[in-house]
Parts: sequence; structure tokens; C-alpha cells
Amino acid sequence: MTDILEAEFRTGQIKIHTAEDFEGMRKAGRLAAECLDMLTEHVVPGVATEKLDDLAREFILDHGAIPACLGYRGYTKTTCISANHVVCHGIPSERPLREGDIANIDVTVIVDGWHGDTSRMYGVGVVSPRAKRLVDITYESLERGLAAIKPGARTGDIGHAIQSFVEAQRASVVRDFCGHGLGKVFHDAPNILHFGQKGSGELLRPGMFFTVEPMVNLGKPAVKVLADGWTAVTRDKSLSAQCEHSIGVTEDGIEIFTASPAGLFKPPIQSA
Repeated sequence: MTDILEAEFRTGQIKIHTAEDFEGMRKAGRLAAECLDMLTEHVVPGVATEKLDDLAREFILDHGAIPACLGYRGYTKTTCISANHVVCHGIPSERPLREGDIANIDVTVIVDGWHGDTSRMYGVGVVSPRAKRLVDITYESLERGLAAIKPGARTGDIGHAIQSFVEAQRASVVRDFCGHGLGKVFHDAPNILHFGQKGSGELLRPGMFFTVEPMVNLGKPAVKVLADGWTAVTRDKSLSAQCEHSIGVTEDGIEIFTASPAGLFKPPIQSA
């Protein structure tokens, strides 16, 4: 269904949006963030990732929205839930989360045609210090990437801010996946690389909408996609983490559409 909707709007050109469009994205981004807020108390040892997916789907439908991932390019779930060495696109299943796991939950909703796309990290019970450190590095890298966004800057400035910080922490940035434009379209121009050189890439202008969603590995950056065609894992089986916001470029910086109303974008993680 979402493929059919996107066919009406996808052009490959970077779109510049209006004040009315910003309001549409606020509503979509808020609902996506509220969905992840709702899941926070349910991410506990022993819960099946499929149960979390069911809760997310019910929440989205109960609020009159559409789960964007459900049916997208044949995907059969509402969320992607990626634990431990899964980099992204983990498919919810009967497998339970276990004490000490870290997991990314990624959700996208459609509200009145607008996409709200966000993900965050959850700790399951008490996690190891190295796992918590990875999550902290990933969130800090996102904040540094967002801080680089303003009219007149370029997409490469975002990637450089993320990469330079992550590598200084002796971690690595995944190259195989990137942020993306969004709005009425789920995945649109421009691509937002999480590595790069200052001053390179597309010029940032007010009215641009896109995601920033760095994926950070404790080991090397290489990943592989499993036989299911979706699940991406680290090749060296090192831990991976990701966090994501949808943003709009304003006249003097950014508006974060997916900020958590409950202040839970970075859920508290207990470490041993």
C-alpha cells in the first residue's frame, strides 16, 4: 500500500516544504515518538519482539494512523527490532529479549499522508558497561550530527560531525545504510550519509525534511544482510546501536519532529 502511495510523489528531487507541511510532520513525528514512549515499560527480559510489534501496531491503528512499514516492499511487521549485533531491519519474532540485551526499535507512522520516522535504543534489564558505552556514543553522535545542520551547511558536514566523534571513541560508523529525505514519501532525496567530508554533499536549505540515523558498531563497520533479505548484522558479530530523528531545516537550524513528549528518547539504561 505504501509503495502505491509513494509512486504519486517520488521524483528523486529534493523537496522544499511549506509551513503547512511542517505542521503535518509535527503530528506524524509526535505520534511515532509517542509509540516508542509507550513501548518503554514493555521492553523487559522475556518479552518476545513480536509482542512489542503487536503493541506498536495496535497503538498506531488506535490513533487513526497507518503503520508505514507494514506491507512496505513486502515487509510483514510494523516495526524493526534489532538486538545486539543486528545493525538494522531486525524482524520481530517469537524470540524473547534477554537480560543484558540492547535493542533498537524503529517505527514509522503515516498521519494524513505524512511520515514520522524514529528509532531509539533500549536496555533490557542490566546491560554491560561496554554496551551502555556504545549506546551513549551513538546518541552523542546523533546530537553532533544534528548540531551541524543549518541553512548553508552541507550534508557532508553532518556525516563529518558523526564520523569524527565516533572514530575518536574507537568505534565505527556503518557505511551501508543512511538517513533519507521523507515527508509524503517514506524514502526520498537527499541521502544523509553518517560519514564524510566537511563542505561536501547537498546544500541544506530551509524546508528540507530528512532523517539522521547513525548506526555505530563497537567493532568494524562491515555488515551483511541475512537470507531473509532484511536483517543486517555486523560481520564481526560486534555490538551495534542506532538512534534516529526526523527533522526539518528551519531558517536558523532545525526542528526535531520526533522529540519524545515524555522525555524518553534516550530511555534510562542500567549498567552493571
